[in-house]
Amino acid sequence: MEDGHGGGDPWMLGSMQGRMTRRAFARHVATVGLATMGTGNGLRGQGPAVSVGGRPTVLNGVQSGDVTADSAVVWARSDRVARMVVEWDTTDRFRNVRRVTGPVTGPEADHTAKVVLAGLPSGERIVYRVRFEDRQGAVGDAEPGAFTTAARGPGEVRFAWSGDTCGQGWGIDEARGGMRTYESIRRAEPQFFVHSGDTIYADNSMNAEVMLPDGTTWRNRVTPEKSKVAETLAEFRGNYRYTLLDANVRRLMAEVPMFVQWDDHEVLNNWWPGQKLAKGGHYHELDVDVLTARSRQAFFEYHPIAESPGRRIHRRISRGPLCELFFIDLRSHRSPNNPNRQMQPGRDTDLMGAGQLSWLVEALGSSRATWKFVCSDMPLGLVVQDVHGSEAYANGDDGPPLGRELELAALLKGLKARGVRNVVWLTADVHYCASHHYDPSRARFTEFDPFWEFVSGPLHAGTFGPTPLDRTFGPEARFSSRKPGMASGGPWSKEQFFGTVRIDPATRACTVTHWNRDGERLWSVELPSA
Repeated sequence: MEDGHGGGDPWMLGSMQGRMTRRAFARHVATVGLATMGTGNGLRGQGPAVSVGGRPTVLNGVQSGDVTADSAVVWARSDRVARMVVEWDTTDRFRNVRRVTGPVTGPEADHTAKVVLAGLPSGERIVYRVRFEDRQGAVGDAEPGAFTTAARGPGEVRFAWSGDTCGQGWGIDEARGGMRTYESIRRAEPQFFVHSGDTIYADNSMNAEVMLPDGTTWRNRVTPEKSKVAETLAEFRGNYRYTLLDANVRRLMAEVPMFVQWDDHEVLNNWWPGQKLAKGGHYHELDVDVLTARSRQAFFEYHPIAESPGRRIHRRISRGPLCELFFIDLRSHRSPNNPNRQMQPGRDTDLMGAGQLSWLVEALGSSRATWKFVCSDMPLGLVVQDVHGSEAYANGDDGPPLGRELELAALLKGLKARGVRNVVWLTADVHYCASHHYDPSRARFTEFDPFWEFVSGPLHAGTFGPTPLDRTFGPEARFSSRKPGMASGGPWSKEQFFGTVRIDPATRACTVTHWNRDGERLWSVELPSA
């Protein structure tokens, strides 16, 4: 069932069973000192702080991520060389506290640190607090956070997704409420949040003031790292710190785990491995591989993502018997962008690349979860172009698979052959939200089972579109937030978007809903499980 009406939604009500209430979490916050005043920065935990009394300080709030039924990654940043310590419990009173000692962090990691909490109880709301201890034994104040582990049984699943933060020069205007979409996501009370990429815009600098269409002025908070494109490791790190200046972002990160992937703007618009930039532009470093290595280091330093060999971004995360997520990376293994018309697959038609493609087919085939969500940093059927040709899969000719479409055809054919059902694609990238249904009865390539792709974003960036659909795989736009001829928008308007997913444990039905910046429902569909 699809609808485009506003009003109530079971997502927004949520089940309180097994979760700490907002009141209890607020009580926990007060207990560990989140409301203690810092020096010149308002609330402790609400941004960069100055050390008080010579003790180590938690800067930039706390984050959790990659949360499963029994484990989670917790992130924080210190103001000095210090050891990270995490304490956790299942109640805000910390009567049965467990303590995990983490690594010593210093300038080599920009004072960021992560701890993996293991042996957690499933289906529980976990509260935690982070402190740092320095070499002299001084212990800083605690910074609180919370997350919900996955249920081992068929419990309700609720999560949100979106992408694109601080794009096109739109930063933090505190007089306008900052990055307001993040606060609307927090109020929706998801169990976790999927950031679908473009977590920063390293290639976009910011002006202090931008004139808006209504004649008013948008006033960006600007830092040195956001006054130019990012080239050095310090500049990439500064882009991540910029996002954490926003109070809405920090509140969401403290209460909701983030599962993160990257797209192009973490490095450079539409980049690929091995690319060399032309002289005479904004960049002094012209080797994209050098920029990528620096960006990847900062990406892993500043996100609560589990470490892996080679800092691999593609991975799978189980959220119980009803839900498993498969994060793919369409940047690290792609061929150079090109006209995308090759008749045979080869290295020049890679987007995922052979290794990742094989992994995804096998991973989806082995999953026992009812619903399988492929979290993609780029859409499938939308025609995304750059000056070199195609940027994504679709080449725009509506014909049989050619170029990178051959890779997608191999994936869909492989899933059909294995009888994989209930596969849903979630993505962002194109700066508007949409719902696409793919069906072989409408397609030029027919060896696949029907499926849905849902697009969301931007979180806080320019709003564009709509983007044309390529008909090769039979997509039909069931909903789009944009109509042809609409003027571009941005975060001064409601045209910022996120989506939510709710899986009902009784019916196993999956409900996907689109929301705008202010948490107003735009459209929804309920998908029965096959």
